[in-house]
Amino acid sequence: MINKSMQDAMNDQINKELYSSYLYLSMAAYLEDKNLSGFAHWMRVQEAEEREHAMKLYDFIVERGGRVMLKAIDAPKTEWKSTLELAEEVAAHEALVTASIYALYELALKEKDYPAQIMLQWFITEQVEEEKNAAEIVSNLKLIEDRGTAVLMLDHRLAKRGGK
Repeated sequence: MINKSMQDAMNDQINKELYSSYLYLSMAAYLEDKNLSGFAHWMRVQEAEEREHAMKLYDFIVERGGRVMLKAIDAPKTEWKSTLELAEEVAAHEALVTASIYALYELALKEKDYPAQIMLQWFITEQVEEEKNAAEIVSNLKLIEDRGTAVLMLDHRLAKRGGK
């Protein structure tokens, strides 16, 4: 049985994961509008992963006899000055999500919730990958400095990313 403090914290994390999904979908729409379908594809894969993360937490709460309590999701930003600014926001957002997962893990340690600790190890590993991928795109965009041809080459590469 999941205790109330862990259940409440996981419900908060579900909201954060769903907001991430919504934000990344907004970014995909922005990128589609800029005719960067490869970047948009990458963001849609990210969006789907965030929904998957929310559902992993949802299922965990239910499996432990808890109750999922969904909250309102804030409206995401819809405009960015550049693709680089958008990518930097993804990287910063992933760092915030990582901090939130770490706080959830700390709570699981404090509460001696061993099943939650084990499940959250998956999220910790996943966040290492998420931060690495975002940082790589930021780095690539900084290298090419908005050179149209190079941006299109990166766009083409991102279009090939498969979903999980």
